Amino acid sequence: MFPANRSPGGMSSARRRLLPLFAAAAWALASSGTALAQTAGKAWRIGVAQIVSHPALDMVAQGFEAGLAESGFREGQNLVYERYNADGDPKRAGEIAQSLARGRLDLIHAISTPTAQSVLKTASKTPLVFSAVTDPVAAGLVPSSSAPGNKSGTHVTGVSDRWPVALQFRLYASIVPQARTWGTIYNPAEVNSVSHVREMREAAQSLGFELHEAHVSKAEDVAAAARSLVGKVQAIAITADNTSVSNFTAIAEVCNEHDIALFAGDIDSVSAGAVAAYGMDYFLIGYAAGKKAALVLRGISPGEIPWGVMEKFSLAINLRAAALQNVSISPEILRKADKVID
Repeated sequence: MFPANRSPGGMSSARRRLLPLFAAAAWALASSGTALAQTAGKAWRIGVAQIVSHPALDMVAQGFEAGLAESGFREGQNLVYERYNADGDPKRAGEIAQSLARGRLDLIHAISTPTAQSVLKTASKTPLVFSAVTDPVAAGLVPSSSAPGNKSGTHVTGVSDRWPVALQFRLYASIVPQARTWGTIYNPAEVNSVSHVREMREAAQSLGFELHEAHVSKAEDVAAAARSLVGKVQAIAITADNTSVSNFTAIAEVCNEHDIALFAGDIDSVSAGAVAAYGMDYFLIGYAAGKKAALVLRGISPGEIPWGVMEKFSLAINLRAAALQNVSISPEILRKADKVID
């Protein structure tokens, strides 16, 4: 479903898929009359703040830089990046936000909900482009009156990664129809996780399933949380929770040992041991955010650039993980897959 070549030069098909996300803002670029030539010789400075490293968020960072590079903003030529990673520590995220606020930056790229919230609280005037934020309204990043595809009217724009939680749950349930008890692991301090788990509860109730929730506050807690679900659940689904995803392999190891089917919501976690994920390509989320950042650097106010939600999803299946967790994938499900890992 998505291009195998993710380099800036190989993004033509991805750009076509992302046209709906950019269309609402395209008029701004055309009407601004601002060109790179007008800022020849300027070295733009962008601060990049990431809450933690895991495959999905790392792909966001790569996609963001690819989107900017394709727009003419390249590191080492006319662009300087200041990259920071909080390593999952909320206190460190706050310190990073303070450092960014003190810097002479043209723009800040905040990857994930907790990072964006810290930056917004501290660096209140620097143009902010967020990415991989589940619910920008609930997170307080955009006004409650601003819906996806609308302008925020502030110094903020970006790309949300809100998942189709109910649809995911129904699909996963069809893969393991015998599973009636489900589990999830998440950090209640992450607004994005709380939003997703709320939807998971509703989906589980509508399907007549029992949902067990295990809480964690740091990545080191994840393995113990997974073990606490052994004997209680037949399957586990992980939300857009950065704490859990950053230690996803620990969950997979427990599931492999105890024949518990494991599902993810981002396709990058499938290779880490999930049976399947119906989710989005996080590289393209970053790429879309990079395109918005390019508009800002060309002189358009972030508040005039509509924020959006990534709505392109694909199904990835890991047959090796399925075998380890004693899950049989039907031919019908396999035919629907966009990517199969042997």
